[in-house]
Amino acid sequence: MDFDYQAMRTFADSWGLVYLVAIFVFVIVWVFRPGSQKHIDDAAQIPFKEDR
Repeated sequence: MDFDYQAMRTFADSWGLVYLVAIFVFVIVWVFRPGSQKHIDDAAQIPFKEDR
């Protein structure tokens, strides 16, 4: 199957957008899932921990 620029562009405009929206929704759900607050708080404090 020979793909030219127009075919790839059409594919990216349709399914590429769906793919990126799905990744965005997954990340938002992952961050705001129940029980993730402790991990978020621990990660937020990393810059303030003393060097060991």
